[in-house]
Amino acid sequence: TYRVAHLIQKKIDPFNILVLTFTNKAAKEMRNRITTVIGPEAKNIWMGTFHSVFAKILRVEAHKIGYPNNFTIYDTDDSKSLIKTILKEMSLDDKLYHHNYVYGRISMAKNNSISVAEYQQNEQIQADDFTSGRGFLGKIYETYANRCFKAGAMDFDDLLFKTNVLLKEHVDVLNK
Repeated sequence: TYRVAHLIQKKIDPFNILVLTFTNKAAKEMRNRITTVIGPEAKNIWMGTFHSVFAKILRVEAHKIGYPNNFTIYDTDDSKSLIKTILKEMSLDDKLYHHNYVYGRISMAKNNSISVAEYQQNEQIQADDFTSGRGFLGKIYETYANRCFKAGAMDFDDLLFKTNVLLKEHVDVLNK
């Protein structure tokens, strides 16, 4: 809070300050504290959770990575429902490929910035999947990602993953 206040007192434009938190509660508390210290200029600071701020960035820039700017955000239930549909269409054993497990595996990949192609080409990941009897996880991940893309949708993990992709591929976004 005081660091942000100090930056503003040093005449740094609040639009050039980014404050990220993990929870909505922490973001609200931080905004209240900063507003108390510096006043209404706090409303001009980019502040919120990683997911909310990255969603705002993607709403403006998603077209650069092939998504519509009005993309849909899938919640966990939407994602698991899509995974269940994919498992059924692929005629996979829903006990071995339980939707929660598959969802967690895809989430783990995205949270480690592992794309579909990287997942499918990573020898260790593939060995782990085949050893566990789940050799189709890479194909499920690919199908899931393609379906989300075609639907103009991102899940919560994509908000982080796709922002990472955007910033790597389009450095100009950082200079706005």
